[in-house]
Amino acid sequence: MNNPLLILAGLAALVTGLFFSAGAFAADAAPKSINLPAVTMFIAFVALTLFITYWAAQRTRTTKDFYAAGGNITGFQNGLALAGDYMSAASFLGIAGLVYGNGFDGLIYSIGFLVGWPIMLFLLAEKLRNLGKYTFADVASYRLAQIPIRTVAAVSSLVVVLMYLIAQMVGAGKLIEVLFGLPYSYAVVIVGVLMIIYVTFGGMLATTWVQIIKAILLLSGATFMALAVMYSFGFDFNAMFTKAIEISPKHEAIMAPGSLIHDPISAISLGLALMFGVAGLPHILMRFFTVTNAKEARRSVFVATGFIGYFYVLTFIIGFGAIIMVSTNPAYLDAANKLIGGNNMAAIHLSQAIGGNMFLGFISAVAFATILAVVSGLTLAGASAVSHDLYASAFRHGRVDEKTEMRASRYATLALGILAIILGIAFENQNIAFMVGLAFAVAASANFPVLFLAIYWKNLTTRGAVAGGLGGLITAITLVVLSKTVWVDVFHFTTAIVPYKDPAIFSMPVAFLLAWFFSITDKSPRAAEERARFHAQYVRSETGIGAEGAAKH
Repeated sequence: MNNPLLILAGLAALVTGLFFSAGAFAADAAPKSINLPAVTMFIAFVALTLFITYWAAQRTRTTKDFYAAGGNITGFQNGLALAGDYMSAASFLGIAGLVYGNGFDGLIYSIGFLVGWPIMLFLLAEKLRNLGKYTFADVASYRLAQIPIRTVAAVSSLVVVLMYLIAQMVGAGKLIEVLFGLPYSYAVVIVGVLMIIYVTFGGMLATTWVQIIKAILLLSGATFMALAVMYSFGFDFNAMFTKAIEISPKHEAIMAPGSLIHDPISAISLGLALMFGVAGLPHILMRFFTVTNAKEARRSVFVATGFIGYFYVLTFIIGFGAIIMVSTNPAYLDAANKLIGGNNMAAIHLSQAIGGNMFLGFISAVAFATILAVVSGLTLAGASAVSHDLYASAFRHGRVDEKTEMRASRYATLALGILAIILGIAFENQNIAFMVGLAFAVAASANFPVLFLAIYWKNLTTRGAVAGGLGGLITAITLVVLSKTVWVDVFHFTTAIVPYKDPAIFSMPVAFLLAWFFSITDKSPRAAEERARFHAQYVRSETGIGAEGAAKH
């Protein structure tokens, strides 16, 4: 992990790949010349992030360093990193693309994403920090049977991670495709290779600091874009909306709800997924183990909520600015009069329309660093589920040394990277904000019910937790596969079996009901013992003094 030659080899491979793509772009004899300022800034920024990875690798020696950055991140730093996790491809590219294509309705995702944070603040943040170690499965299995709970938690975490990774891979692939002219599949492979390098060597420390730096730069760039758009209209929102209505082919419909979500069931389902999904995202939950104490965990949520709310206001302005400045410019449209690279690239094209090639280079570099940081956090969460929850805890029953567990993490990272590449190519044409919405639905259905009940309901048993977690997971996945998203768009069947794209309204109740039923009907001696342990868990969740100390408290 600490070999600097491997880091330098990764940097050399990156630079070689980027220059190869530039050469391929030029060789294709496209009438458009390559954007050298953008490419130069792009390479320089990624080189900086790799340097951060190298720096972090020298300080990542134990599993605690790898999974939780040694537990030495402050609340403010962690809040910025949490905001960075949220200001991902889905937020910056996806929501701006949704607003560009659907107007007012694009806000439904940003509002839903934001509303989930008070739930995290009041219900989970401090208790997670006091009860857990590296993953949320540590919390869910605290008073329950380790092997079945960790297995279910790891499987559901991997599903959420992969669905979230699809969105990031699509965003990164499209970004490189637009910037370099490289085929989309090649671009996704480059992203996957970089992702593997980041996680294998830098761990949580590298991921955290890359998130902090890119969060600051992305907030600065998005602020400049929003101010530039508003300046062109004299900071008059009414004038901007009037112009957007005039230009958009949907006209007044872009200011009314219903163009993106067409029925109440879908709206409620999406709202449930976005509100409760954040409390089930493994890469978000892991961040609460990086801070020193519960007070800093709470502070993290306050900081993150402020920055995230501000950023979503900016994306709304950016989306409407793209309608006005990009949709009417032939330079950003293909032969079919569609946006080059799809609607996900609306913010990228707007950056060039506002600030020319230099600002395009800056925004592209920051957007790509955003994606790399997020996929690194996701891959780390997935690798920890495999190495810490499955391999070290469930299969080896804790009888494994740190070196072996770290090796398992590397293998898991490689496998996740390859799988993410394959899925990123398969889901090329999906809107990335929508794909993240599906990941939230699975997180809200499989992870959140088990975590919430394990912390707050004394009657939860292992049998109930397993039934609830698997029931929510299987129901959510089945409904997603049978919906238009997969059944029609991926498998290319004529019509979808399930008419709703978002499964949370069905799968969340299934998870809670199964967990409740199989817990109250569990009369085994082990169930009685698990219920009796609730008091010790409660004291620790409130005080953080540990199970042994709780007994004396």
